[in-house]
Amino acid sequence: MKVGIQINRFNYPDGDSSIRNMLRSIALGAEQAGVDSLWVMDHFFQIGHLGPKTDPMMEAYTTLGYLAGVTEKTMLGTLVTGVIYREPALLIKAVTTLDVVSGGRAYFGIGAGWNDEEATALALPNPLTSQRFDRLEDTLKLAKQMWSGDEKPFKGKVYDLPEPINQPQALSKPHPPIMIGGGGEQKTLRMVAEYGDACNLFWNAGDSVVKHKLDVLRQHCDDVGRDYDEIEKTALVGFSVVDAVNLQNDLVSTAKEMKEAGFSHLILRIGNEDDLSIYSKLGSVVDRLHEL
Repeated sequence: MKVGIQINRFNYPDGDSSIRNMLRSIALGAEQAGVDSLWVMDHFFQIGHLGPKTDPMMEAYTTLGYLAGVTEKTMLGTLVTGVIYREPALLIKAVTTLDVVSGGRAYFGIGAGWNDEEATALALPNPLTSQRFDRLEDTLKLAKQMWSGDEKPFKGKVYDLPEPINQPQALSKPHPPIMIGGGGEQKTLRMVAEYGDACNLFWNAGDSVVKHKLDVLRQHCDDVGRDYDEIEKTALVGFSVVDAVNLQNDLVSTAKEMKEAGFSHLILRIGNEDDLSIYSKLGSVVDRLHEL
């Protein structure tokens, strides 16, 4: 079982000037603990269940570029970018750049998007009403084309690119793994089957719910002739780190349940990731999880 950590808030006790050093400490602590992946949300405002929208929120790809410079082994990605936030060629270029500067450690986290308040407040060009699932499928197709080195004109349902050049190419081969977030059964999970290397679901939605979502994904794979086992199954897990005993018992138990359900990569939303004492406690638990 792989282990990831999502960094989802930046309102640290010493204020905005401490963000840089805190991010570095979190990233190094996680990497030293053997954590496989680090993730940031792709939001411009804090989301409601994590704090007021005026809380500090860092831009995702600039932050990931910084994390790439202070780490050596950990995979990096957004959980996940909404297609309503960026035009697709710019997004693919950003992920390619992240992959190059990190030495081939980028995930391409992508989804249809949901937070229309941000798109409207910041006058972003593509709110939720703008054919977001067509945009998502175009972006997935374009990513495959641009990462193959094919520079012929691209004509999608929404986007029309006359010359989609992408140099330098990503270091990850055949391309950065494409993680599609969301559990929509008719559209999102079908796109996972057709275009994705990984899916991402919410484990805390309930065991029966996520198992059903994976059954739906398996059916979509059968329909399009895709090997279901090729797709990495990841899930975001809300988990409160209290002490080492809590990590050893509760987290290992959760990971075992997830593995039984079919998941191979748990991503922790721990809420107190700025408590740097967590990472020394996490190291031995990560080793156990890797053995599952």
